[in-house]
Amino acid sequence: MKITLPVAASKIRTANNILVTAHVNPDGDAIGSVLAVLQVLRSMGKDVAAYIDDKIPKNFSVMPYAEEIRQPREDEKFDADLMLVLDTAPDRIGAVKNLTDAPILNIDHHITNKGDEGDLYVDADAAATCEIIFQLFKEMHAEITTNVAVCLYTGLATDTGFFNYSNTKPATLRTAAELVEAGVQPNLISEQLEKRTFQEIQIMSAALQTTKLFYGGKVVGMFIDRELYSQVETTEGLIDLIRVIDSADVAFLITEKEQKVCRVSMRSKGVEVSSIAKRLGGGGHVRAAGCTIYESMDVAKTILIRTIGEFMIENGYLRPADFENRDEVDLAAMNFENE
Repeated sequence: MKITLPVAASKIRTANNILVTAHVNPDGDAIGSVLAVLQVLRSMGKDVAAYIDDKIPKNFSVMPYAEEIRQPREDEKFDADLMLVLDTAPDRIGAVKNLTDAPILNIDHHITNKGDEGDLYVDADAAATCEIIFQLFKEMHAEITTNVAVCLYTGLATDTGFFNYSNTKPATLRTAAELVEAGVQPNLISEQLEKRTFQEIQIMSAALQTTKLFYGGKVVGMFIDRELYSQVETTEGLIDLIRVIDSADVAFLITEKEQKVCRVSMRSKGVEVSSIAKRLGGGGHVRAAGCTIYESMDVAKTILIRTIGEFMIENGYLRPADFENRDEVDLAAMNFENE
């Protein structure tokens, strides 16, 4: 059920034992939201535990209280009276869902989140969930310490591409300004997130070598198989290396994290990739979305490219006349790979 922000604040106030979580394959917004909430609710005297069903990327591990985020263990339970799910729908939190049967309060900014489980506050106009959490703290008259501000700013900055993406709005910049006034030093955050080891640069080079164009260059993809993924500390930022290709309307990164588990991230210059992701069981924003395909890399790759092509044809971004015949576009998208 969809609720208002004041109602969400009231539900948090009345809870005492709170489990806070976010989506698998966490990004800066997910981690920043969780860590900010953890600090503020503990300052209110609540028993709060933070779980994410994935490793925290190294560059984000320097955020205040990042060491407090746990990965769920098999058969582990947490005695909560509220589970706070941030930056995603509850179906993308992995094994964390098995930790408690507590009522769910879901706070998100993804337009594809329909609130099928628990109570949902969603603001699709917000650039990041961290922007919503900042407003939530104001609603609760919570103190925004420098550590809390650092977490919120990190999420806001990363989800807007450091305020370069189209989701950057006047309210976004006003929020960022208030966080800077609370003690954030933007240069230190950007420097930390941009750091790469020599090995990581080499791996980025290897990842770039997997890049291929499809549909006459209108779609570009990068492929991280299990062997390459075993060497990667994080895939954060890899898709930004290819989304700038001038001919491409859609860019995607597909990562084979384990056998028959392929994570997909998509970016676009206008194509509604959230609808493509939704067809594959995922979601997100108009220009930034993702999903998980439970197949091998080869099968997942074919499914993804075909689904992107079908959607683009249906919505006028591609014309079957651009190719030799419709069957090739519909059934064998891989034929349009530029070797």
